[in-house]
Amino acid sequence: MSIQAPHFALRVACPSIRGVTAEIASYLSNTGCNISDSAQFDDPNTGRYFMRLSFRSEDGRTLDQLRDGFTGISLKFKADAEFIDETAKRKVVLMVSRFGHCLNDLLYRWRIGALPIDIVGVISNHRDYQQIVERLGITFHFINVTKENKPQAEAEQLRIIEASGAELIVLARYMQVLSDDMCRKMSGRIINIHHSFLPSFKGANPYKQAFERGVKLIGATAHYVTAALDEGPIIEQDTVRVTHAQSVDDYVSLGRDVESQVLARAVHAHIHGRVFVNGNKSIVFPPSPGSYASERMG
Repeated sequence: MSIQAPHFALRVACPSIRGVTAEIASYLSNTGCNISDSAQFDDPNTGRYFMRLSFRSEDGRTLDQLRDGFTGISLKFKADAEFIDETAKRKVVLMVSRFGHCLNDLLYRWRIGALPIDIVGVISNHRDYQQIVERLGITFHFINVTKENKPQAEAEQLRIIEASGAELIVLARYMQVLSDDMCRKMSGRIINIHHSFLPSFKGANPYKQAFERGVKLIGATAHYVTAALDEGPIIEQDTVRVTHAQSVDDYVSLGRDVESQVLARAVHAHIHGRVFVNGNKSIVFPPSPGSYASERMG
């Protein structure tokens, strides 16, 4: 019986310099690796180069060995490089308030294997979904948040996140604004779903605003959280068509479906290392063949 070669990915971000692609490909070839998927983007506006490769280590090299051997290339091209074990599940903490559609969607995708993550906890400022979460064997943390206790509540959230070893925090309609300090500490590790096709119709009731304006498309936006409210780098967006004959409730129902799909796609892209922050924007490479099927299962 043949032994499956380890399946890894390599992420590289560096200044745009001639020869970087060739040198990376040569390094992988010379260390017994076979590239199965490659995506790259050279941004002429920022002078930055981004690459993601999926590959198999056919002679049994470990991630540590590959990282160590790549050090010279990182120094030569001033590159930020990350080697990823594509079979390893990223630890994720979900945060939710009283709207549960995104939470339930993520839990479903996790249960059927469409979203290969390890949910290590759910944090909420309400108890609405405690029983649902705990029935699945996931630890539920209730942390009440008020104007008076917000710093203490946030400190407890950070303690839980750090103790769990979570690599990603997903705000699945968590309706509390995070402090600037928390946004900075967790930069690039918090994904939020905004119930609007940003930048239009910000605020607590975007679907009512959309209805009153008679829009023909409504949508949702998943983005990284920054200190600037709802202005972090966008990861994923989508829309759905509506008509004059539909009600506000129709807008809300359709919008929740879009929110769930957009958030799941953003989380999938992040955990597979397909997202690169590029200033105020992001580079999002398409799913590689090995992960495409799981993403489409939802």
